[in-house]
Amino acid sequence: LAMLSFLVFIILFTVIFGRVWCGWACPQTIFMEMVFRKIEVWIEGNAQEQKKLDASPWTGTKIFKKGFKHLLFITISFAIANTFLAYIIGSENLFSIITDPVEKHIGGFASIIIFTGIFYAVFAYIREVVCTVICPYGRLQGVLLDRRSLIVAYDYGRGEPRGKITKDAENTHGDCVDCGLCVQVCPTGIDIREGTQLECINCTACIDACDFVMEKTGREKNLIGFKSEAEIHDGIPFKFGKRVYSYAAVLMVLVSILTILLIRRTDIDTTILRASGTLYQQRPDGTVSNLYNAELVNKTSETINFKIESASKDATIQYINPQHIIRKGESLKITFFLILPQKQITKYKSEIAFKVIANGKTAGTAQSAFIAPPNL
Repeated sequence: LAMLSFLVFIILFTVIFGRVWCGWACPQTIFMEMVFRKIEVWIEGNAQEQKKLDASPWTGTKIFKKGFKHLLFITISFAIANTFLAYIIGSENLFSIITDPVEKHIGGFASIIIFTGIFYAVFAYIREVVCTVICPYGRLQGVLLDRRSLIVAYDYGRGEPRGKITKDAENTHGDCVDCGLCVQVCPTGIDIREGTQLECINCTACIDACDFVMEKTGREKNLIGFKSEAEIHDGIPFKFGKRVYSYAAVLMVLVSILTILLIRRTDIDTTILRASGTLYQQRPDGTVSNLYNAELVNKTSETINFKIESASKDATIQYINPQHIIRKGESLKITFFLILPQKQITKYKSEIAFKVIANGKTAGTAQSAFIAPPNL
């Protein structure tokens, strides 16, 4: 439900704001722009200097810069791979892979190497191809967007026809001075003036570049900005459509259900059922017992000491296989008798409640049936 709610949220966000997720929240973009790209600029310089370095012959300086950059890339990729693997197998298992001899964890060691290679290839070479070819979200965007969605868009009504600034043609051209900065700063190399494209990740680099040029030339900013097609073509101001409200309603239902489940969540998931194929057992001391099978699942990250209690004060629990410890993330099956005085039985079948007590508080609850001949 949490994953489904997250996906619906992304869909709703895309319908309203376009591919903002890709430009501002996607881990691929964050690592690329905030870590790897900054390291590259720090070592090799800006885009022009990098092109000049790539075209130059292999000298000692070039070998040092390229080698140092890729060494840092591999080191960071290795750290990311270990962190990513810890989310999959758990930090304790990862620590065992790191500290134990390699031959004990061949699979785990191979996983670290493979993930390191994947992350290094993505951030060193593949880069924006992930956004334009590999990631399905970019293609999904075309289905989710409509004319009312806010996207990074070029106001062609105001900008066209494009033209350089000249004294004799100042009033015959639109506001776009055709400087090409919006194309130069785009990480995926598209021209936003050609309309919405699959490769646009809404990073807004083109907006910043265009606003800078507009300010320098004395024109109004926001020639490129967050606008809808309806606003540019028809002059209709942005407003939410029916699809937005529909997705929002679905998201609210999912979040509400998830919230209720989280509030009602217990530390120990408890299932207690009467043993199938058994009846009650009448005892010589005037009591009646039923046999139960219980399954407990520890949903915490700690080992729990527990005991099972009945809601009836006069009830006694007699274990067949007494166990009172359940390790983190594990399940436990136990069998026990619930014993009640015969004189308290008023009907053949009644509901009985159980509590699992851990650390002095109720960690789980369950209900089951108790059968016995009534005391008439």
